[in-house]
Amino acid sequence: AHLAGRISGDSTVAYQFAFARAAEHALGVKPPQRAILLRALMAELERIANHLGDFGAVCNDAAFALIHAHCGMLREQVLQAADSCFGHRLMRDCVVPGGVAIDLQEAGVKTIRALIREVSARFQELFDNYDNTTSLLDRTVTTGIVSTELVRQFAVGGYVGRAAGRDFDARRDLAYAPYDKLSFKVPVRTAGDVDARVRIRAEEIRTSLSLVGQCLDALSEGELRVDLPASKEPREGMAIVEAFRGDVLIYLRLAADGTVARCHPRDASWFQWPLLEVAVENNIVADFPLCNKSFNCSYSGHDL
Repeated sequence: AHLAGRISGDSTVAYQFAFARAAEHALGVKPPQRAILLRALMAELERIANHLGDFGAVCNDAAFALIHAHCGMLREQVLQAADSCFGHRLMRDCVVPGGVAIDLQEAGVKTIRALIREVSARFQELFDNYDNTTSLLDRTVTTGIVSTELVRQFAVGGYVGRAAGRDFDARRDLAYAPYDKLSFKVPVRTAGDVDARVRIRAEEIRTSLSLVGQCLDALSEGELRVDLPASKEPREGMAIVEAFRGDVLIYLRLAADGTVARCHPRDASWFQWPLLEVAVENNIVADFPLCNKSFNCSYSGHDL
């Protein structure tokens, strides 16, 4: 998971989260409640940062650089808050088997609450600019369409699947902690075009801002990590975590001495890449960047 997180840096927390859950599944370990909430908080901060980057980048590929610039500034604020609160902009090495490696101090709680207020207000203005710019919508609406039938056939997750009517989110449908206790709706659209994928991202940013607030509200004092038991026989575990692109799966096999004998990470992009070919069909050459960025599949994640 450490290697996968470094290769696919924009999903660092998601990969660490999935690896930790797979190891805990193998060893029969339950992390402390405070650690569970901090994991989700980090995962949602990562989702916000990445969706902000993608929202701006899609607009930039349609020559609307203003939104791109402002999204870049908001994304930077999220990354700086993560660095201030957890010691790393990408929160690398913060989620570990058994819990988390770093706590959130009271000053960090105030930093994140201020961040939520700032991003909520400013992002709504940016989305209104997108939604009210006819020349921009002319480039995204009905561009790069993927059908509901294909996303279901390929089991495509994330914003690519949800923009085309596949109503799946591992946080809700597999209901792993703490999401089984949090309140949120999964946005779904049916147009399957660039515009739908942009709007799913926007709705997920709003949802993630709410989830971060809920995690902070539920946070209480407690342990950060439990010790992992010694393993005297080979063990296996598996976990799925919803990353910003979609569901990430980790299969883990532990040897009798507790070392990792095999680890198979599967990125959400594995199922999404084939449909990009469909999305670009019958579109003008100038719209390829829009189609490609609206998918934003991971190159390195596909090769894990």
